[in-house]
Amino acid sequence: MQRVSLVINGNKVSREIEDRTLLSSLLRDILSLTGTHVGCDTSQCGACVVLVDGKSVKSCTLFAADIDGSKIITIEGLANNGKLHPIQEALKKHHGLQCGFCTPGMVMSVVDLLKNKKNPSDQEIRDWLKGNICRCTGYQNIVAAVKEAASKM
Repeated sequence: MQRVSLVINGNKVSREIEDRTLLSSLLRDILSLTGTHVGCDTSQCGACVVLVDGKSVKSCTLFAADIDGSKIITIEGLANNGKLHPIQEALKKHHGLQCGFCTPGMVMSVVDLLKNKKNPSDQEIRDWLKGNICRCTGYQNIVAAVKEAASKM
């Protein structure tokens, strides 16, 4: 067992966890932040992406003990006073989500992309999102939503 202290969505959190506890398990099972989805447990689908110290990471393959002291932002931490983040708003407007399973990871990946690239091309968006699988929408509406969000951020 090990004590881990993190700042999650602006809140200080400290828990005693097993050394092998994955970040996704800490978020979902221990802290009940179920917006972070786990679809594959093998880092293939991207549904579990969160921001760790500002960078998008797949939480299903990261031990929580390895990031002790880090700042985590999950999908639950994006809305501000009940107002959706520009990426969430654009996905809604452009119908860039259907079942919603991939959406949290997709959104968190795009937050990181737009922090690093203010006006990405369609191809840059597609390349960035290769690690996020969506089986419902096709990607054109997602790309359109990212472009709109980029223009508003």
